[in-house]
Amino acid sequence: MRRFLTLFCIGFAFVAMTSGMAFAQEAADAAAQAAPAAPESVSLIGLFKAGGWAMYVLLFLSICGVGLIIYNFLMIREKAFLRPDLADELKPAMHNLHLDHAKKICDDNPTVITNIIYAGLERVDDEHLDPDAVKEAMEESSTEELAAPFVMINYLSIVATLSPMVGLLGTVSGMVKAFRAIAAQGMGQPQVLADNISEALITTASGLIVAIPAMFFYFFFKNRYGKIASRVSKLVGDLYYEMIRGIRRHAEG
Repeated sequence: MRRFLTLFCIGFAFVAMTSGMAFAQEAADAAAQAAPAAPESVSLIGLFKAGGWAMYVLLFLSICGVGLIIYNFLMIREKAFLRPDLADELKPAMHNLHLDHAKKICDDNPTVITNIIYAGLERVDDEHLDPDAVKEAMEESSTEELAAPFVMINYLSIVATLSPMVGLLGTVSGMVKAFRAIAAQGMGQPQVLADNISEALITTASGLIVAIPAMFFYFFFKNRYGKIASRVSKLVGDLYYEMIRGIRRHAEG
């Protein structure tokens, strides 16, 4: 919830800044209407108002989408997940079977890699070291640790899916109003009919405007995260192999 509120605030600030620019543009357009020869123009705020109730839902989805994109840019990075400096500290400790020291390193530096290693070392007792139990614990922890950050990426897919659906719902609402206006007043007032059709078209376009970048960044972050997750698995495998080498060397000695 704290992460969601953070990214929501980020997205809201971005959209608020954009809306402020739009208000300034509307004020400039209103001032320009004093000139009789100036052509008529439609501002962003005017389009938003013409879109009807669906635009408020799309505004909320756009705020969430912007916040999620910024959040994932900050969080889905190799350096935050891999921490090669900690891996260099853990390798000699695992190879020499200094498992208490390795646990201390993991406990002092909580990251994805260290949390996975720490979960495996928790299965080691003072009398017995079972490599299979350690491996199983690492696999369980790896599934949990790597699944949690991907949830924030999946939210982008939700935004990309809901936005065009909300836009289509606004389109249906606008067309229903248009046909009701025709049934009630006939074709004598084309302005009312045009307003309802305009609402229908604006919501469709707005839904697509929100959905297209959300879908693009969903696949962008999904591919990036898949690459990071595979490197995390390889690094954890290397550290586990160092422990296996230490066990063999100890047995031979």
